[in-house]
Amino acid sequence: MSFSIQKTEAEWQALLQGKGAEPGALQVTRHAATERPFTGKFNAHWADGSYHCVCCGAKLFDSATKFDAGCGWPSFSQAVPGAISEITDRSHGMVRVETVCAQCGAHLGHVFEDGPAPTGLRYCMNSASLDFEAGGS
Repeated sequence: MSFSIQKTEAEWQALLQGKGAEPGALQVTRHAATERPFTGKFNAHWADGSYHCVCCGAKLFDSATKFDAGCGWPSFSQAVPGAISEITDRSHGMVRVETVCAQCGAHLGHVFEDGPAPTGLRYCMNSASLDFEAGGS
């Protein structure tokens, strides 16, 4: 899969450090690591605004679609149209759907079909992959 924004590992690292991203952001976004549940800064964050890719700034989710799934990661029922690409993930002995930023390929988390109506989806995201912009969604 090819993405419109491409950088070297060192460039991503410098960009994330410059933004003051969480220490694990590089491993999560560029190497598909997962933060521990209930540790991310956006798990219990309920302000109005929008969630963006920490790597490239692309808008991914509106706060109105965020819900408490009780899983320990920020969860959303709907993504901004075209913002996310899906990849089949066969790691850890399971088959899941990985979500990545459609602009830069940053690993965001996974999407599951156990979310609320009307979409039935649960976009289970890593806080380390997200940035938040306050304001009306």
